[in-house]
Amino acid sequence: MQSKSDSYAAAGVDITAGYRSVELMKQHIARTVIRKDADIIGGFGGLFPLDLSETKHPVLVSGTDGVGTKLKLAFLLDKHDTVGIDCVAMCVNDVICCGAKPLFFLDYIACGKNYPEKIAQIVSGVCEGCVQAGSELIGGETAEMPGFYPVDEYDLAGFSVGVVDKEKIIDKTTMRSGDVMIALPSSGVHSNGFSLVRKVFDVAHCDLTAPVEALGGASLGETLLTPTKIYVKPILALLQDVKVKGISHITGGGFYENMPRSIPDGLGVRINIEDVRVLPIFDLIQKTGEISTHDMFNTFNMGVGMSVVVAPEDVEKALAILRTCGEDAYVIGEIHEAKEKIELC
Repeated sequence: MQSKSDSYAAAGVDITAGYRSVELMKQHIARTVIRKDADIIGGFGGLFPLDLSETKHPVLVSGTDGVGTKLKLAFLLDKHDTVGIDCVAMCVNDVICCGAKPLFFLDYIACGKNYPEKIAQIVSGVCEGCVQAGSELIGGETAEMPGFYPVDEYDLAGFSVGVVDKEKIIDKTTMRSGDVMIALPSSGVHSNGFSLVRKVFDVAHCDLTAPVEALGGASLGETLLTPTKIYVKPILALLQDVKVKGISHITGGGFYENMPRSIPDGLGVRINIEDVRVLPIFDLIQKTGEISTHDMFNTFNMGVGMSVVVAPEDVEKALAILRTCGEDAYVIGEIHEAKEKIELC
């Protein structure tokens, strides 16, 4: 007998829609499966056997995050197949900063009403993010919560677990004056600062689909909804051949909050703002909102999604590896002795 509750449905929760959502998800989840013996989701917990035969002292590294108010853009544009990439990216990009390889991911979707096709679109993005990160989606939860969320809205969060050998954890204490910081370009605003973005453009009342000359003819909605870039594979390739002394994922708080987290006390990075390859969307945000340069660099990634620090003799090799992986990486600053961990000049 198929599970069904007319009383629960009358209260606004359709459990049969949940079953339909799971069925629609499975084709997407199958894309993320790496192990031949893996089970597609459906149990009470996600199982992931660990092969630690090549890891002397394994350390598990976890990261959790959501998409934030960028979801408001997805609601307005009725486009739901990319925000899942953002959700994965915000987690795995944090995990890789420790030098850990993300192993698996779980997501959580809370909604006012379960529309199975919409839920499947969201999960398709999560799966695409997992594929880009080389990570498996081994479980998750969809919670229908009428009266708590509007019927056409949802929230999306998730978490990633990775593993790294203790001896290979990124150790910022190895950093020295003269080391070099390399920038990995972002794909756009990523998934931070959208409360300010929405205020600047008054997105609920502007035309998000019209071409914008300052954005090369792309629409504002298309540009803002561009998913966060996932840096896992390029960073893993770099770690194989280069000693990396620090990695920063540039998220909320921009340069000022994130870069110092990867720099030890007594050292700082000096960055010439003119050397930063600022994306057009940030110029448009700053001009439209009349925002100071300091506040821009203290809120957004400004075109730099991740930074890594290496010894000066490893710079060319690091750049070559990253570029081979499709990253148009470039030198952005130099480490020096300083009381302040970041200096933008």
